[in-house]
Amino acid sequence: MIKFLLLVAFALGIGLMAYIRLAPSDPARWHEDPRLVTRPATPNFHLIRMVGGDAMPQVLQMRPADLARRVDEVARADGADLIAGSVEAGHMTYLSRSRLMGYPDYTSVLIEPAGDGAMLLAFARSRFGHSDMGVNRARLERWLAALND
Repeated sequence: MIKFLLLVAFALGIGLMAYIRLAPSDPARWHEDPRLVTRPATPNFHLIRMVGGDAMPQVLQMRPADLARRVDEVARADGADLIAGSVEAGHMTYLSRSRLMGYPDYTSVLIEPAGDGAMLLAFARSRFGHSDMGVNRARLERWLAALND
């Protein structure tokens, strides 16, 4: 009986991991404007915006179109896939997956003009789970560091 219960628990665990890994992503659900999102109740996100964010946006000394192209290059080099929006619109949403389990995270980016430059507003969040152990914040910090190089 114990072997059977262990086998059932193992099968359920594998099924859950497969669902998390293979669950389809609805781009319309995840493509958000970082200026307008409501902060989630769970701590599995990082938000960069002028008011009510976790960090203030940086002004980068490049045109908005150039910053949007550069963000796309950095995100793709980091393994993210563009699932919604466009570089031309300056509003993109990327899907990133954790290396080991393939858990999906979504990062919505909006580029806005700021004086002679442009700034990146961003909302990075996990689809599953309660805590992301700082993964979304680390991703955005990594992208910003690459943009500043």
